[in-house]
Amino acid sequence: MKLNIKKIFGLKTSKTNQNETDPARFKNVENLLNEIGGLSRFTLNFFRELVRQPFEHREMLKQSYNIGLSTLPLIGITAFIMGLVLTLQSRPVMAQFGAESWLPGMVSVSIVREIGPVITALICAGKIGSGIGAELGSMRVTEQIDAMEVSGTNPIKYLVVSRVIATTFMIPILVFYSDAVSFLGSYIAVNLNGFIAFPLFINQAFDSLHYYDLMPATIKTFFFGFAIGLISCYKGYFSENGTEGVGKAANSAVVISSLAIFIIDLIAVQLSEIFHVFTL
Repeated sequence: MKLNIKKIFGLKTSKTNQNETDPARFKNVENLLNEIGGLSRFTLNFFRELVRQPFEHREMLKQSYNIGLSTLPLIGITAFIMGLVLTLQSRPVMAQFGAESWLPGMVSVSIVREIGPVITALICAGKIGSGIGAELGSMRVTEQIDAMEVSGTNPIKYLVVSRVIATTFMIPILVFYSDAVSFLGSYIAVNLNGFIAFPLFINQAFDSLHYYDLMPATIKTFFFGFAIGLISCYKGYFSENGTEGVGKAANSAVVISSLAIFIIDLIAVQLSEIFHVFTL
């Protein structure tokens, strides 16, 4: 009796078995390409409807108000703790090198250039992104979007454009608010082991900031907001499979938006370094 070694160890024995594994092997790649293609078409539809009248000013203002108001407490608490902890953790290291007087400048550069924009954007991706994904997903599942199309209302214009514009312009404002609260937390931390006047602290903090610190940090926050709004609207707008699909849409909106934030930040850092080199 001759043993079939390939069969015992589960090796492929025929072309048929190999063909059966091919669809599963390329399924993830196919899904990724479909997502990229779908998001690209959705982005084109957004820009096409963006320049068409009528403009939903009231809905844009409403969404901007809701986004800003809903995230202010969470961002404020997080930013205050962030400035407090960053200062307390950095102070012993700075003291070892006799550079404790540079602490306000170091904290301000760290917060303004990286920590403030990225942390604030991630908070907004978790809170705003999941909210938009769940809201549009539930509207899709309950056929409210279909009803809008039947009644002659453009859902892309009314639901998507207003929310994407709101997130695009509100994220920079929230980042500015986060930076200000972080400075307050840092000032309190500095005064735990001594005293420094607030005007002196602010002067030391802003003396270390330059236009090549502020401009890239400000510009990338608009891209953060645009990515959060667009991705969240896309995942919610095309939600499927009932209430289960709503949860998946909210979850994937947060995950993909967070990944997009890190990618945009990486690109922004590289471009800012190139810009800084050419302006020297």
